[in-house]
Amino acid sequence: MDELPQAAGDRLSPRADSGTAQAVRPEAAIPDDDLQVFLKALASTTRQKLFSHFADGEELTVGEVAERAGLGPSTTSEHLAVLRRGGLLQSTRTGKLVRYRADQQGIVELLDQLHSYLLSPSAPQDTRTPQS
Repeated sequence: MDELPQAAGDRLSPRADSGTAQAVRPEAAIPDDDLQVFLKALASTTRQKLFSHFADGEELTVGEVAERAGLGPSTTSEHLAVLRRGGLLQSTRTGKLVRYRADQQGIVELLDQLHSYLLSPSAPQDTRTPQS
């Protein structure tokens, strides 16, 4: 894999998950906590598949989602909780029954934050020199 040259002012930050190092710009914008949790929730293909069951606006219980997805209720519940914390789902409880539905307004707000972050002028710039 090609490595980018280190720019002036960059420092190396160890990555806990891989033991490698990456350049970190002190001036670079970092997404806020809500956006990071949102992105983490979307990072799993299992959670993406589970979220697709809510695309038509349907409200579903853990058991209904687990049955449709072919997963155990406990695993499904854990994934739905991550999606809820990530702002993708809302939940309502009636007695012991918890129903989930897509949080359309929350998703719009988080996508706006992501859009702003990606277009932010303080985002890290490409430091590679153009090749002739």
